[in-house]
Amino acid sequence: MSFEIPTDLTPELVPLSWLLGMWEGSGRLGEGTADSEHFFQRAVFTQHGLPYVQYTAESWLTDEEGNTLRPLSVETGFWALDRKLNDADVGPGLSPADIVPALKSADEVEQFRNDAGGFDITATIVHPGGIAELYYGSIKGPQIQLSTDLVMRGQHSKDYSAATRLLGLVNGDLYWRWDIAADGSSLEPHASAILRKSS
Repeated sequence: MSFEIPTDLTPELVPLSWLLGMWEGSGRLGEGTADSEHFFQRAVFTQHGLPYVQYTAESWLTDEEGNTLRPLSVETGFWALDRKLNDADVGPGLSPADIVPALKSADEVEQFRNDAGGFDITATIVHPGGIAELYYGSIKGPQIQLSTDLVMRGQHSKDYSAATRLLGLVNGDLYWRWDIAADGSSLEPHASAILRKSS
């Protein structure tokens, strides 16, 4: 599947550009066995001229035929190249940047390519129930691997200590898998899905 890189894209988002758009599809909770519950998910990756991709995913439990039973969850966050921020970057808060974008050309982005030929990335994802995840990982072509460096929980949040996520583009579809460590267990399969681009 070919895709066009938006002409207004911040140069450092080019490695993440294949994610941009709306993706929809179905998946299974847990290990995806015959008794695993079904869900439908809509994930949206957008960019706003700044050096990050904004992410939102909404999920609903479904029956085997795909009929919606009830809302499952929502998560939202930001994905970006992992690099030291400088005066050309916005923040903290509403502090304006000196220059946008901080990296102005493909050559400047290339200096961040890692030893494996990809790019180190970070993703910050927030969930209902007072949970936020900080992931570090890498992107190489249409494949992403992420592991949590930190999981922040509120004082009344459920037990949740670590996670990994894998995403890959296969024949134009977005395949993903999410493993989590919760309730005192080590990493276990949590969910997986195949999403198709809808816009």
